[in-house]
Amino acid sequence: MSAAPATNTRLIVPALAAVYLVWGSTYLAMRVAVEGLPPFMMASTRFILTGLILLAFLRLRGTAWPTRREWWYATPVGTLMFVLGNGTVAVAEKHISSGVAAVVCGTMPLWVAALGRFFGEKTTSREWLALVLGFGGVAVLGFGGELRAEPFSALILFLAPISWALGSLLARRLPLAKGLMSAATQMLTGGLVMSVVSVIARERVPVSPPASSVIAWAYLAVFGSLVAYSAYTYLLANARPAVATSYAYVNPVIAVAMGVGLGGEHAGPEVFIAVALIVAATVLVIRKPAPVLESPTLSTATSK
Repeated sequence: MSAAPATNTRLIVPALAAVYLVWGSTYLAMRVAVEGLPPFMMASTRFILTGLILLAFLRLRGTAWPTRREWWYATPVGTLMFVLGNGTVAVAEKHISSGVAAVVCGTMPLWVAALGRFFGEKTTSREWLALVLGFGGVAVLGFGGELRAEPFSALILFLAPISWALGSLLARRLPLAKGLMSAATQMLTGGLVMSVVSVIARERVPVSPPASSVIAWAYLAVFGSLVAYSAYTYLLANARPAVATSYAYVNPVIAVAMGVGLGGEHAGPEVFIAVALIVAATVLVIRKPAPVLESPTLSTATSK
């Protein structure tokens, strides 16, 4: 993908700022949201609402309605990404800090490279080095007291980037809808499946949820999904892939900083060592001649 003409690049810096700051802040917003709202219910309503808004917007612009086949194939992708890739983060953040959650989710591009071999993609020597560095960072993080103190939360948190990576790889091989319509179908199908999980888990709507949780939910829906994803789509169309996907190694840094500075979270030395190793590994994976994450569908975004 080549750089677009200068007339189309005037919004690259604002779009990057939106993706960096908004997606970096979603981990803290999610932690605040689940303090007063059931995790699967919170996430499912967010994505159903966002998917409906996006679907209505695209239809008004004349985009064709997704075919039955496109809805069908969007379901497993949406389930992997939103139920197992995002819902598990919401559950884990009831007990694990947003900064640690962001660092673990920052390994998603590494899992794409690692699991790509099972989808017929070759792993280069550069990617093997990235995997060693990145998973070394995960090992360092595992020695921290927070993950060891919450083994179940840690387990489902580690499931999130793996599921998102599988969804990304699967999305590249299924006949999904194109562009933003693909995002809308994935959000809606994933959100609907997550609502079923919420019912099975017997989640209940709180009678009087804290205002902070409601505001955090609205922030995730409007800014985390609609605004930041629109900015990311613009970047994919108008910037080099290495620039567009640079959020993957910037977001964990911002998330840890926000968690410590605004959320009152504690980050021990193992968190900063893990951040350095995982960021370095992600740079190696993404900044290469043929980027792993280049598709303009929602499959390129992390667990936001």
